[in-house]
Amino acid sequence: MDWGSGQQEAKNSVQASTEETEGNVSKGITCLALCTLLLALCSSAEAQQPRKIARIGYLEGGTGAGGAGTRIDAFRRGLRELGYIEGKNISIEVRAVEGKPDRVPELMAELVRLTPDVIVTAGRGAQVAVQLTKTIPIVALGTSDIVARGLVASLARPGANVTGLSAFAPELTAKRLELLKETFPRISRVAYVFDLADLSSEISLKELQSTAGALRVTVQPRGVREPDEFAQAFSDMVHERSEALLTATGGLNNVNRKRIVELAAKTRLPAMYAVSIFVDDGGLMSYGISLPAMYRRAAWYVDKILKGAKPADLPVEQPTKFELAVNLKTARALDLVIPPAVLMEADKVIK
Repeated sequence: MDWGSGQQEAKNSVQASTEETEGNVSKGITCLALCTLLLALCSSAEAQQPRKIARIGYLEGGTGAGGAGTRIDAFRRGLRELGYIEGKNISIEVRAVEGKPDRVPELMAELVRLTPDVIVTAGRGAQVAVQLTKTIPIVALGTSDIVARGLVASLARPGANVTGLSAFAPELTAKRLELLKETFPRISRVAYVFDLADLSSEISLKELQSTAGALRVTVQPRGVREPDEFAQAFSDMVHERSEALLTATGGLNNVNRKRIVELAAKTRLPAMYAVSIFVDDGGLMSYGISLPAMYRRAAWYVDKILKGAKPADLPVEQPTKFELAVNLKTARALDLVIPPAVLMEADKVIK
């Protein structure tokens, strides 16, 4: 073999190898560039796709307009604390009863037709919602007899498409009587106005009567079924010389609270109510569940459901936060003095 031609062949081989390597590198760079471009395009397309906005149906449920703004504000605050922002990842379809409980079926039907991801409602709204849908998750708030009404199988295991926060706390009725007696030690006859259709009333009344004996107070039950019966109930209180008034929880009392407050003022009876919205409307005192705290907690249920939890697996919670409210303007109008010790206990004082 000629040395010169062998040397030339070697050079040609090296050159060919170098060119092949450079070609492979060039192809690799081109491939990498293409992959990078494709990833960028995919990321851009993904970023341009709108995120799913969860839809929440919200109905007060027939307790009237009083305090509605405070309640929904608390609910929205709870949602914000969990990372939900209206218009960004949630929307809230609000239906206002505005003190007209007869509109509940109509408004709830509107919400159900929208097929929201979850419905939040209180009082009668939950009962109507259950009749209209067995699939949309429902968060029920403030229902005193949620088990007795068949909305859930039990508090621990709801078992259907309903869960939420119960208002059933019969011991609160006794606490209201104790506070009333502490405020007005001389009272001995206390009228108790409750909704005869409320299935929890009998339990609350028994709790009240067992406490009344120790306080040397006679309880005078006044059950009502219709709004027109409140006037007669107060007439009976005057006839039986009632010295103070207690009201039970329940939609009938809440919806007619302005009428009840007016009748209490007319008969000049010191009154202890179950919900603070009575005090906002001129009632003397109230002790009961903190509604803002309850609605704020409702956001937790909504969050769990939106993340895939089933209402059947989310236990119904009992109330944990309570508030005492006093209206000093009403006290002055009735020539009543609220002891400083009671005022110190109050969470809310209207001056």
